[in-house]
Amino acid sequence: MIDLQPACRQMIDVLAGVTDDRLAGATPCTEYSVGDLIKHIDQVSRGFVAFARKEPVDRSGAGAQELRFDQGWHEDVMAHVRELGEAWTDPAAWQGTTDAGGTELPNERWGRIALTEMVVHGWDLATAIDRPFALPDETLRACLDHVAEFVPKAPVPSIWGPAVDVPQDAPLLDRILGITGRTPSSTPKEGGATGHRRSLPTSA
Repeated sequence: MIDLQPACRQMIDVLAGVTDDRLAGATPCTEYSVGDLIKHIDQVSRGFVAFARKEPVDRSGAGAQELRFDQGWHEDVMAHVRELGEAWTDPAAWQGTTDAGGTELPNERWGRIALTEMVVHGWDLATAIDRPFALPDETLRACLDHVAEFVPKAPVPSIWGPAVDVPQDAPLLDRILGITGRTPSSTPKEGGATGHRRSLPTSA
């Protein structure tokens, strides 16, 4: 069992710094604008909460409520991210298996994927809006252990961009970013990695 709350708290801090005039801006995840990335974060947060609680997941996407950037959107997204961190504090969340659109994995694995979503996309968003991003070594080590083993053989092809070479003695976050297809020193203006191609879970 891994504590997702530090990564969720950092994500919330970054989200709080997004102003509406930045929503159309670029991100290291080149298929997403800032607004697109926030919609993705909101969707996967809700989806992974459903996984943790063993609730039905709408795999068609027909029932998904897409985020609208009207008044109060910050509070809505941050609440979903906070709920994600809290849901995975329950040991029962890490037990059993869940099928997400034909990809069935142990919930222990889904929890690690949820952590990676918060870490990597938290960095994407922070980089896009020029905000600091830092996490405890314990959180980064758990994420690195997951991506180093899982990403090269992920069940969904091209879920992340092609790996970027990063020295083995580089900081933990840099190594995570390299494995998930990002150049650690890149900014959107400099042309980062392709980034996230497809989301595994759909929204509840």
